Amino acid sequence: MKELTKAEEQVMQILWDIERGFVKDVLAKMEEPKPAYNTVSTIIRILEKKGFVGYKAYGKTHEYFPLIDKKTYSNFYLKNFIGGYFGGSFQRLVSFFAKENEMDMKDFEKLMVHVKDDLNEEDK
Repeated sequence: MKELTKAEEQVMQILWDIERGFVKDVLAKMEEPKPAYNTVSTIIRILEKKGFVGYKAYGKTHEYFPLIDKKTYSNFYLKNFIGGYFGGSFQRLVSFFAKENEMDMKDFEKLMVHVKDDLNEEDK
């Protein structure tokens, strides 16, 4: 799996939200200033080539849907993030957030449980 660009991730977030739709549906969910229709169409085709999006053809029109679910991508992204910025150390990640965000113990424990559960589920 490859990491998504910001534009690709924005489109995927919309597709995960609406579950399936046409380019016009994705464009309708985007905030102003909206990109051009052809730009969104190109991003969706790139996502299709990367294996993130599938489609059902209705003549020349295509209805798009995610092939990779949001949780799977989130776990992949988190592992890459931890690897790239924290040397693969979950403890360094938690320590960073605890120090930088002045987390209390309750929030710290919630973060640890959530991230560990997500990482363990991805390893299965």
